[in-house]
Amino acid sequence: MTPPSTDPTSPRPPVPPFTRETAVQKVRLAEDAWNTRDPQRVALAYTVNTIWRNRTEFPVGRSQVQALLERKWARELDYRLIKELWAHDGHRIAVRFAYEWRDDAGNWFRSYGNENWEFDEHGYMHRRLASINDKPIAAIDRKFHWAQGRRPDDHPGLSELGL
Repeated sequence: MTPPSTDPTSPRPPVPPFTRETAVQKVRLAEDAWNTRDPQRVALAYTVNTIWRNRTEFPVGRSQVQALLERKWARELDYRLIKELWAHDGHRIAVRFAYEWRDDAGNWFRSYGNENWEFDEHGYMHRRLASINDKPIAAIDRKFHWAQGRRPDDHPGLSELGL
């Protein structure tokens, strides 16, 4: 796998304006990156001066995003995420998502949310506005059972799982 470019002017396809097909592709690429749980790799998908709203944190710039992700994945163990396209228009994409994780005491959660994304002309995300809710679940109620990493292509998405 080729590592992501650190050059903010190097295109990161697909680039806006998005069609339904390229928006779906962008969503899956984001899901795949987040499922690596590699904060540095994930942060490279955002502009150098990216602006986020994530729960109670409002990081600005890749370094603050990377620090947030490091804290997140140190706390959210066995993380598995599914994202789904909700809407798109030009250089914006809206997604809904759910992810499952456990804390260090073994308690399981499913976190549900929505994100609004805004991209620059090179395909880097400049703005990410996320709203997230956590629901405790029993281990037996988990739905995301693939091996750590990328969700297999044949694993159901959110709609197929009734989420």
